[in-house]
Amino acid sequence: MQTKTPFEHAPETALAWHRAGTGAALATVVQTWGSAPRRSGSQLAVSGEGQIEGSVSGGCVEGAVVAEALEALQDGRHRLLEFGVSDADAFAVGLACGGTIKVLVEPVGSALPADLLAELVQARADRAPVAYEMNLATGARHLLRNAYPDRMRMDRSGLEADGETFVAVHNPPLRLVCVGAVHITQALVPMARVAGYDVAIIDPRSAFAAPGRFPGEVLLDDWPDEAVEKLGLDSRTALVLLTHDPKLDDPALQAALQADVFYIGALGSKKTHAARVARLQQAGFSEARIARIHGPIGLDIGAAGPAEIAVSILAEMTAVLRGKQP
Repeated sequence: MQTKTPFEHAPETALAWHRAGTGAALATVVQTWGSAPRRSGSQLAVSGEGQIEGSVSGGCVEGAVVAEALEALQDGRHRLLEFGVSDADAFAVGLACGGTIKVLVEPVGSALPADLLAELVQARADRAPVAYEMNLATGARHLLRNAYPDRMRMDRSGLEADGETFVAVHNPPLRLVCVGAVHITQALVPMARVAGYDVAIIDPRSAFAAPGRFPGEVLLDDWPDEAVEKLGLDSRTALVLLTHDPKLDDPALQAALQADVFYIGALGSKKTHAARVARLQQAGFSEARIARIHGPIGLDIGAAGPAEIAVSILAEMTAVLRGKQP
């Protein structure tokens, strides 16, 4: 089973180590087959002192990759490593489940220019989706915006059909903005966190948006349209409206319809949604924009109770994110 943390910080760590003078290399999974435990795009930062941050195999081949990274820091050249069950060295370090991985190792400051890495780190800090493109044969590297739309939507790093062009997808963390600190929200928030979402909850009603009901979560008691403006809405954001109250839902809904969020879901019956559509039409929104709203919210799985409704919402969000329109 392949795993990946919601947002990995290997590029930031590698840049910090390089700037501190200890030296750093960045290792990236380029391709996998079989039961390799980490997906393409997973990264490991290695310092010149042998410190590590991240993972390329869940522990199976890290030792070998660190050794190669330290050598790369000496000669300044990138290298493409392959580990698999047929490789005696890889077998010795534990990759013995039929999995094979290719790992690209790039020393920072030589093979991987520090200014290019800094540009990547800044884009990640700005929540700007970017693709890191490298030709494995020539070593040419580019940071691209508005490129590889299918890869970006699917969070799918990997080799292109030519077998030489590697594309590493660097998307901002997924974010879920919940308007309404209700029972469904209490069930949805922990599920969304497991799925890799950062979460913010908006509700000006203090009795609902109480820290005791949502321990450790980001709670905003502003009016919803003001709150979403503070948060910012982008293509990695899902907005769910769960209050049943148009005074609270509609301001955030109108802001979302003018933004590039990937998912908008609104709780309520078909009758409630029809009334919502009528209000938005009166407010001047086009049919195309209004059609972006998933209402009633969630996949129709016969959900009963807050927890099952939360499952249906997260499932629908995932379907839309991955291009499988319900």
